[in-house]
Amino acid sequence: MPLTRPLARTAAALAAGAALTASALAAAPAASAAPDRSLAALLTSDGDRFDRDGHDFDVLTEAVLAVLEAKPDSPVGVLADDSVRLTAFLPDDQAFKALVRDLGGRAGTEERTFESVAALGIDTVEQVLLYHVVPGATIRGRQALQADGATLETALPGATLGVRVPYRGVDLVRLVDADPTDRDAWVVDPDVAPRGRQAAHAISLVLRPADL
Repeated sequence: MPLTRPLARTAAALAAGAALTASALAAAPAASAAPDRSLAALLTSDGDRFDRDGHDFDVLTEAVLAVLEAKPDSPVGVLADDSVRLTAFLPDDQAFKALVRDLGGRAGTEERTFESVAALGIDTVEQVLLYHVVPGATIRGRQALQADGATLETALPGATLGVRVPYRGVDLVRLVDADPTDRDAWVVDPDVAPRGRQAAHAISLVLRPADL
């Protein structure tokens, strides 16, 4: 069901849900001369600006950049290291707007949506981002379709995601997060990342690492 708690209380709930440890993942090293196949390169490929396309990743991009600006050694930096195997689930801009509305805020433009997300606090945003990353495994779309019932260990310590493939013969993957009272996210566009060690899939909703 939709959430009605104020943003401040939501931040407190997320903070209580999991304690962030910097040892979860190593921060990204300096860029090499090789082609950048990292997710950071994908996220900034459209010029790193807000627009009216609800199905790209502008709010997510700004959230990642905000965390790394405030905390340069954040494990979120792994998204810029294309030598690290991982899988990321990427909420699009519409997904973040839905989150803000569920939390009782007003989404409006992408910029306003980002401001509402940032108001949760950098530590909370960092936790949410890490909950969307599965370290150590490059899971392509076809592999996800064969993983019904699997539990994925995320980059947020102690936090997991469930994988469900509910319809036989239909290529749909549902992700079960830590909030049992709200809708689950679906993979809406698999394999959006360049071929490399990092796989990424666009999803319909922001994953929640705590029961809000």
